[in-house]
Amino acid sequence: MTSTTPHSADAIQETIRQRYGGRAAAQVNLGVTAAASCCGTDSSCCGDTPTVGVNEFSADIYALDEMDEVPLRAALARLGCANPTAVAALRPGDVVLDLGSGGGLDAILAARRVGAAGQVYGIDMTDEMLGLAWQNAADAGIGNVSFLKGDIANLPLPDASVDVVISNCVINLAVDKRQVVAETWRVLRPGGRLAVADVVIQGGLPAGSAFAEALRADLYAWGSCVGGALSDDEYLALLREQGFTDARIDILRQHDATELFPSGLPEYAALEPAHVVEAILARFASAIVRAERS
Repeated sequence: MTSTTPHSADAIQETIRQRYGGRAAAQVNLGVTAAASCCGTDSSCCGDTPTVGVNEFSADIYALDEMDEVPLRAALARLGCANPTAVAALRPGDVVLDLGSGGGLDAILAARRVGAAGQVYGIDMTDEMLGLAWQNAADAGIGNVSFLKGDIANLPLPDASVDVVISNCVINLAVDKRQVVAETWRVLRPGGRLAVADVVIQGGLPAGSAFAEALRADLYAWGSCVGGALSDDEYLALLREQGFTDARIDILRQHDATELFPSGLPEYAALEPAHVVEAILARFASAIVRAERS
């Protein structure tokens, strides 16, 4: 990333851990309470108050037939910005890794697609999310999925052990994205593929922008999938530098200020004229990022 933040990697990670862990705990305690999408319109996925229902960011990204027999907790706890299982071309017998598996929805859907001969591993750093995911998988009757505690920058899997890596609006939360890409490369088998949903900044943030610099330094914005997002060019460069081939980004939906900051713009938005701030935030988009390991 070309921009920096004054916060340490530990501070950012701990903020995200606490907010996501709180979401999972609320989900378990309230039963049908839905964690909002990571970049949702009603509240941030890392916000303090869970909301019932699914907001615009995560609405209509899963086919209705996919959700048949999915536990209500898993269906409502989706925190992502797209459906990576729909674009990953999963095949029976594939071994799949879900980075930041959260409540387990994508891992459960992937496990169905790869069948009994396949296996899915979900990695998450919060005990609360792991507990929720295991419960959801059990309720769904899915036996070919395992959820492991770990950091996506230090994966608890051996080299060349998976065929496909998926993720849903999680890599943008990592401080050291280069290390995440390196770990993804390490665990993929030759010929393996990456298909992740994420938030990207089309054209990047403008140099010298006071608002953009404050955005990068805002822990709330990091936890809301905004502060740590890469530009499209940065994302592709990281993948290609690691050795990935056929790296490409497909934009699914552009976002605006009301979606990225549903409770209102932060105070530092006053650093620049309103039209400038709106133009900067309009660069943020949900996307599918694909690449292959040679």
